[in-house]
Amino acid sequence: MKKQKDVQVYPLTSDTFVLRSRTWDRLKFEIEYGLKRGTTANSYLIQGEKIALIDTPGESFTDIFLAALIKRIDPVTINYLILGHVNPNRCITIRKLLELAPQITIICSNPGAISLRNILENVELNITIVKGEETLDLGNDRILEFINTPNPRYPDHLCTYDQKTQILYTDKLFSAHVCGDQILDEGWNIYREDRRYYFDCVLAPYANQVENSLEKLAEKPAQIYATGHGPLVKYGLHELTNKYQELLQKQKAKTLSVALIYASAYGNTGTLAAAIARGIIKAGVAVDSLNAEFSSPSEIKNALEKCAGFIMGTPTLGGHAPTPIQTALGVVLANATKDKLAGVFGSFGWSGEAIDLLENKFKDAGYSFGFEPIRVKFSPTDSILKLCEEAGTDFAQAIKKAVKNKQAKPSVSTSQSDRTTQALGRIVGSLSVVTTIQDDVKGAMLASWVSQATFSPPGFTVAVAKERAIESLMYSGHKFVLNILQQGNHIPLMKQFLKPFAPGEDRFVGVDLDTAENGCPILKDALAYIECRVENRMECGDHWLIYAIAETGNLLKNEGVTAIHHRKSGNNY
Repeated sequence: MKKQKDVQVYPLTSDTFVLRSRTWDRLKFEIEYGLKRGTTANSYLIQGEKIALIDTPGESFTDIFLAALIKRIDPVTINYLILGHVNPNRCITIRKLLELAPQITIICSNPGAISLRNILENVELNITIVKGEETLDLGNDRILEFINTPNPRYPDHLCTYDQKTQILYTDKLFSAHVCGDQILDEGWNIYREDRRYYFDCVLAPYANQVENSLEKLAEKPAQIYATGHGPLVKYGLHELTNKYQELLQKQKAKTLSVALIYASAYGNTGTLAAAIARGIIKAGVAVDSLNAEFSSPSEIKNALEKCAGFIMGTPTLGGHAPTPIQTALGVVLANATKDKLAGVFGSFGWSGEAIDLLENKFKDAGYSFGFEPIRVKFSPTDSILKLCEEAGTDFAQAIKKAVKNKQAKPSVSTSQSDRTTQALGRIVGSLSVVTTIQDDVKGAMLASWVSQATFSPPGFTVAVAKERAIESLMYSGHKFVLNILQQGNHIPLMKQFLKPFAPGEDRFVGVDLDTAENGCPILKDALAYIECRVENRMECGDHWLIYAIAETGNLLKNEGVTAIHHRKSGNNY
């Protein structure tokens, strides 16, 4: 039976409680929700001499959250509401809370205060702005410290540290979109994949800012990370902190970067930007993400000087681009050399004049485009987010190709490394096509690095390059079909899935298909197929190694042998 939304209340100390607003469904179309494992929106109640509530959930939980809060405490006794970040969705809950408890003082960063006043323009607000590392005395030696931890996507991001309990309230940092009964991270390894995915989607594009935030937080001797989403971090605290540092260093070590400049009036353009950034990062290129509303012209100029390409995103407001985008556009046109690749995207309600403005300005200036301009009406869907991710990957690959072409071709060598590479290339693999589907998003990939791995349960591994579009559809629990090709009948299918596809293009046009029990496409011209479930995945250099369980399968041709891929070099497929 499908579970409903609820609020789970749990004491962290005798006077500190977490209120976990939970849903097992996906709330909205954003790239960080792509694993579709539900989510929790964590709020915290500190009942000292004075009472503080840290964060509220969004509109989906407003009524059940307030009902759970009222059972715990009378809202009129709450002195402070501390906000880790502000968005329109959260403000619906805040509005209703203030109707019950207008005496509350809201504590947030300055960008958060600006957003609050714009969103709740008809509500009387009592706001205290955190300008530096300030503190709040709740009485009885209960001191809260505030740490500004902004990044371009969340310029108002604020963390809170409780000196007495040594609980660090981290909001977006160290979070994961996963829903369950577990409150703390016992057996923390089971959340490794979820936290890594969240990091890649939400934080990787802002490596410099996130690193600065972690340096500030390192000064606080935390016993628990009280996250904004998912289980709280206690048992894997040091391991997760070290993993963040490792991932940040990998991002900063990348030699190529893309400047991603955008503004987002209602969050939709920011969602598109996050999906594009994810695609770029998958392809091994760094992203320097800049929110034009909070980035200075000098910051934009510095990013343009370092980058190999730039992408601009804009909403359309009243038929025009917002002022921060117009300012940023001037900086781009004045400073980005014509050899840099360009890209344009944006969202709109009724018209998309601002997107046309960017496209025409860059065309007139002589820039080449890394993908066709992306125009999205209203909120993006899963398929649109996948299109944006693929566009980002194509953009990054085009940059890498251009750089490679500029480099001199290496001379022929018979070194030991060359001989090793030639020997490695003699490992053969069966030619197969991996096919999968999630909702309205399909994926397919020609694969030859496939090998049976276990007898019991029957399982095998398949290597998937990090930049492959299908990679984001191959996480634990996801379903796919391995279509094994037949020697002598494999060329048409091999050509079909080897050809380059535009972002969002249907890979299966003209292919004779059937549907497996798990819903994924079966290639009727294959020799055999296996319906599979991803059990685990391991990061291996430039590939992910996917371990899958074979759940069922069938021979489509009783006669015939498997098509084999012979290589001469271990440097390519």
